[in-house]
Amino acid sequence: MIVTISIDQRIAEELGVAQRQVQAAVNLLDGGSTVPFIARYRKEVTGSLDDIQLRALEERLRYLREMEDRRTAILESIRTQGKLDEPLQAQIMAADSKARLEDIYLPFKPKRRTKAQIAREAGLEPLALALLADPALEPAVAAQAYVNPDVSVADAAAALDGARAILVERFAEDADLIGTLRERMWTRGRLTSRVRAGKETEGAKFADYFEFAEPFVKVPSHRALALFRGEKDGILDVTLEPDAEPTPAGERSDYERIIATHVGVADAGRPADRWLLDSVRWTWRTRVLVHLGIDVRARLWQTAEDEAVRVFAANLRDLLLAAPAGARSTMGLDPGLRTGVKVAVVDATGKVVDTATIFPHEPRKQWDQSIAVLAALAAKHKVDLVAIGNGTASRETDRLAADLLSRHPELSLIKVMVSEAGASVYSASAYASQELPELDVSLRGAVSIARRLQDPLAELVKIDPKSIGVGQYQHDLAESKLSRSLDAVVEDCVNGVGVDLNTASAPLLARVSGITPTLAENIVSYRDANGPFRSRAGLSKVSRLGPKAFEQCAGFLRIRDGDNPLDTSGVHPEAYPVVRRIVAAAGTDIGGLIGNGSLLRGLRPQTFVDEHFGLPTVTDILAELEKPGRDPRPAFRTAAFADGVETLADLREGMVLEGVVTNVAAFGAFVDIGVHQDGLVHISALSNTFVQEPRDVVKPGDIVRVRVLEVDAVRKRIGLTMRLDEGAPGARGGGRRDDGGERGAGQPRRGDADPGRTRGRGGATGGQARSGQGGAPRQSSQRPAPPATGPMADALRRAGLA
Repeated sequence: MIVTISIDQRIAEELGVAQRQVQAAVNLLDGGSTVPFIARYRKEVTGSLDDIQLRALEERLRYLREMEDRRTAILESIRTQGKLDEPLQAQIMAADSKARLEDIYLPFKPKRRTKAQIAREAGLEPLALALLADPALEPAVAAQAYVNPDVSVADAAAALDGARAILVERFAEDADLIGTLRERMWTRGRLTSRVRAGKETEGAKFADYFEFAEPFVKVPSHRALALFRGEKDGILDVTLEPDAEPTPAGERSDYERIIATHVGVADAGRPADRWLLDSVRWTWRTRVLVHLGIDVRARLWQTAEDEAVRVFAANLRDLLLAAPAGARSTMGLDPGLRTGVKVAVVDATGKVVDTATIFPHEPRKQWDQSIAVLAALAAKHKVDLVAIGNGTASRETDRLAADLLSRHPELSLIKVMVSEAGASVYSASAYASQELPELDVSLRGAVSIARRLQDPLAELVKIDPKSIGVGQYQHDLAESKLSRSLDAVVEDCVNGVGVDLNTASAPLLARVSGITPTLAENIVSYRDANGPFRSRAGLSKVSRLGPKAFEQCAGFLRIRDGDNPLDTSGVHPEAYPVVRRIVAAAGTDIGGLIGNGSLLRGLRPQTFVDEHFGLPTVTDILAELEKPGRDPRPAFRTAAFADGVETLADLREGMVLEGVVTNVAAFGAFVDIGVHQDGLVHISALSNTFVQEPRDVVKPGDIVRVRVLEVDAVRKRIGLTMRLDEGAPGARGGGRRDDGGERGAGQPRRGDADPGRTRGRGGATGGQARSGQGGAPRQSSQRPAPPATGPMADALRRAGLA
């Protein structure tokens, strides 16, 4: 009797939740509900599964369903061959991974004619089986009976070669044996690399891997990706060794011994033993080792890719949820030298009200005229904030803004450096052409810079998440997996914050639960034709927005100053009857209830539970009524870069500076301290206590204080520490950096060539990127170099990291 475990049961066990919770979530997902909607408004149904659990459930459900489809196809294939019996079917049904399924299927998988198949057709299988069953037979003598020139078996040697091919294939397709050997190689083997002859100079950024070895199980994501990148670029020869120490010449490896034991072959001095042991050696060296090498490489890549996608997604989440400056008139400055600084002024709603181009820098050097233009624009439009893009000429433009503030204190301006990563991607996009048709492409970048200071989330959703570039080796990752993960992050962030129905752009609306790009365009078109929505109920008049879409999206859309105060909150319209009962019980009207914390906290949630709305929903409603439409993002503040510290040459060891965390990786955090070059705070220098995961301490956008440990101007590397009370070890000063060459010193910034890549200004390349303040990341330009000396190098070596 074949007993199988259902997908729901398996996911429940993996997530540590009840099977009914999984079944409920799966039913909702299959019914078209989104993760944000289920997590927020169907807590009673799922037992309060949160968005993280639901995303894990969704991803695992996809994998297991794909595996079930493959299982069905394999069963059908073997059945049509007439080879499916009950034990084999039970084995296939018990397979718990795609790899295990493929191992079982391998002997039955249609393949090109192999040497073994040709040997079987020549009638040599009985010889192979006879020698395996009775090693007392003399191979050469037994083979004589199978000599047949008519089927290309000219002599006994040819017969034995064919018999060996049959046994090699038989041994190499034993699913249990292959599974055992695979796990042994994974736990005992190591990854090694060496530089290819003559590639030392060209591949300097991979210098840490010119002579490298590390066990498979210890290779972190970023290092595996760096090694594979070096191999892909033709710099490194990467080898997967099955054992930490090579097997001495003339001796059998442990793997050969395992195969021999499994198939019942031993050296007992019998006539066929030597021939059989040679067959085992052939099995290992010509078939199994190659097969396992492919499997282990795939496993290393899969593990590294999963971690890289996780890091990218986590960093993207932090950027999207960065503190917004809010609805304030803002001037965006897109720095440039020869082509000038592009200027765009947007009002509190983000509408473009003025533009200009100034030339304060080389070669024109119209400094005073430029300040006059900026001052006039700021006064005319009552500008509050000046957003400065962080690309080429950003520090020069920052000085211009500082001079503007100094000369015109009456304007009360605040200047902020903003990352312009992805600005050029937006500027040249079809949406930008539609949104800002009257503006030149170059001026659209300034608009984007200004808007992303006002609201990073609302502006960054207009850009493909991959172009924001806060990941490791993102161009090496599977497009579908990366896109799926990043899209999920954007969806969760947008719905977690909520969207103003009357001001949101179509790209922002398209990220709201239940709203497709077409529906988003229809909402904007209806709004343009009929004016602002007065209530959520008005969505029913939008073309093609039916009841299901309304159910999914309504709770995440906000209407300020509308007909119903509840439309400002995250309370779903389906729960408005509950609110009416709460209002009646409180003895006030809705205006007296919303925001009245003392009154709301005095109510018992259990009082309002009914057959439709349970305690979790009622509790959420009361919390939302207390602070309706609360923005979960942090309050806006800016980093104060030190005056006079603008280049690497201005840095001195021991300086304590304020900076912005631009990216977080497994080995530490990168911090912008205002010198056009991110510094690295190694994981060991993030805190006075042990840090397992850097993101537990910092995240992109955080403003931190750091001490300069070491500056290497030649290689453009800055070592920093957040342990201000001591010269902490760990920040890069030499030795091996665990970024694996990801932030190379020659990595291009805006305008530089990036071989093999197509990228816009500030757009993502394969390397790490910088977030900057209040917006998307800017590119950094650090990379590992040959080992150096210094206190940090010594600290790294003592820590076993160099």
